[in-house]
Amino acid sequence: MYIDWNNSFEILNKAYDVGLFVLIIGPKGTGKTTLVREFAAKTNRKLESVNFSLRTRESHLVGAKTLESGAIGFEEGILVKSMKEGDILYLDEINAAEADVLLRLDEALDDRRQLVLKESGGELIQASKGWFVIATINPLTHVGTKELPPQILSRFPVRIRLEYPPEEIELQIVKKYISGSHDKELLQAIKLANILRQAASVEELYYSPSLRETIAFGKMLDSGVKPRHAADIIFANIYSQWGNVEYQKVNDIITSMFGN
Repeated sequence: MYIDWNNSFEILNKAYDVGLFVLIIGPKGTGKTTLVREFAAKTNRKLESVNFSLRTRESHLVGAKTLESGAIGFEEGILVKSMKEGDILYLDEINAAEADVLLRLDEALDDRRQLVLKESGGELIQASKGWFVIATINPLTHVGTKELPPQILSRFPVRIRLEYPPEEIELQIVKKYISGSHDKELLQAIKLANILRQAASVEELYYSPSLRETIAFGKMLDSGVKPRHAADIIFANIYSQWGNVEYQKVNDIITSMFGN
């Protein structure tokens, strides 16, 4: 269950009511996808989603021709399906998409809500009433991301900034995923995560831990792992891939907080 600590549901509801598409901006592991899924569930709407990468092609969005028993057909993509059915379309990590994919999206996202399906004889797809699009982007510091063109940004006039929540809210979130009572140790881990996040934001470290890591820390405590060992496993060891200096920085911070 998503804890709506910054009134995101209210913003999404108002944007949906007036037909304005929404862009959610924030680092990985801040609950962007969970927010979108829960919004769809709360509004009792079907959710179609696509996670963008360098491998995402136009055909994933609009569809492609098929050949079955000698007959040529056409299998609709996620974009076309959602437009026809008036679903919520979730474009995850849209700033990882290639330029040609964004160009095709732009056609559908303008005020006319139309798409000429050249792959299927020039059929004109008109979005059904209630079609709603939510996109998310990661900061440009994330690998594989790029700056979105202004025309795409303008298609999403409602923007929600989703950062890591305050410590007490993150504690509430983590406790939803665990069974034991470890508030003191969990708060230490959340403080540690925030120190590492801050260091990564100013490029003192290469990696910024997400909510997934603090949840994983709690689950390891549930399994009987000691707090210091759990901190090493969840937070410290990943930094060894950037060398011993990077790892030792984090290890020293953990030692100061959790002891030897």
